Amino acid sequence: MKNIKLLAILTAFVVLGSSLVGCTGGTKDDLDTTETPVTETPTTEVPETTAELEGKVIVDGSGTVYPLMANIAEEYMVTVQPNVSVQVGRAGSSAGFKKFIPGELDFSDASRKIKDEEVEQLAEKGLKFGEDVFEFKLALDGLTMVINKDNSWATEMTKEEIVAMYLSGTYSAEDKVLWSDIRSDWPNEEVKFYGPNENHGTYEFFYETILGKEEMVKTANLQQEYSTLVDLVSTDKNAIAFFGFGYYVSNTDKLVAVKVDFGNGPVEPTLETIGEDLPYAGFTRPVFTYLNVNYAKERPQVLDYAKYVVSSEGAKRLAGQNGFAPLPDSVYEEYQKQLEAIK
Repeated sequence: MKNIKLLAILTAFVVLGSSLVGCTGGTKDDLDTTETPVTETPTTEVPETTAELEGKVIVDGSGTVYPLMANIAEEYMVTVQPNVSVQVGRAGSSAGFKKFIPGELDFSDASRKIKDEEVEQLAEKGLKFGEDVFEFKLALDGLTMVINKDNSWATEMTKEEIVAMYLSGTYSAEDKVLWSDIRSDWPNEEVKFYGPNENHGTYEFFYETILGKEEMVKTANLQQEYSTLVDLVSTDKNAIAFFGFGYYVSNTDKLVAVKVDFGNGPVEPTLETIGEDLPYAGFTRPVFTYLNVNYAKERPQVLDYAKYVVSSEGAKRLAGQNGFAPLPDSVYEEYQKQLEAIK
């Protein structure tokens, strides 16, 4: 009986010791006693210069911005705050604002600027734009027209040709457009139009800025998921679609980017040509994230993540890796000052 009681006591100490290691975030290295006397209790030290945070950060919105924001979140959780869970969604810019305005999100990503009516809706919720909500430009994106790899004729197009083919009624009332309608020496086959749906800022940018708010062809097949668009274009020789440059560079094995002539010769979208003062300026746009400042004041992990997003380790460093052109250092530095002033 004494042996059984002794065994139970020893077992309890082992379980208690294991629990304490788990609570302090101990690692395999913390438990290595090859060079430490067995009587010494191993400890885990947190660097004094970095506060250890925990909790959630909720981000949703633009599917275009998603790869960049997801990459920033991954780096942050791995290298900065492993106990903070940054959850990034891709519902679309408009869908993101519909969640952000009533307070469901910490950040709302957008591939277009917030609209006046959305700013008014924020005000109705007691949120003043510029004080309770901050707007951060993250990087620059190039709207990219993509075609099937077997399409050998439409590799170069003028901006005017792209606009005309996507406008309803240009070639027929039914919007059945043939490639030969655009240029007579192109195939006498029907063009299959694709693009993101109305949830996405990319659709709104294309509709409002490129098409001038004129009706899009009725035959356009609009999709929620960008991966679906990639699959549709990659399997249809007569397909053409538009989306952010980042999704194209991730699928160059399946798609071809159309070189666009804005008046000075065909320009291929690349990180060297995308920019507001560069050759691809005609299809260049900024992408954004919007921060609920009140949540940043209430929850340290939200503010800390915001600082990382606009730091040299965040958007600036990771933009190019995700198909975006980074902004000048001065832009990110100004955002850092804004965040440092939050009390």
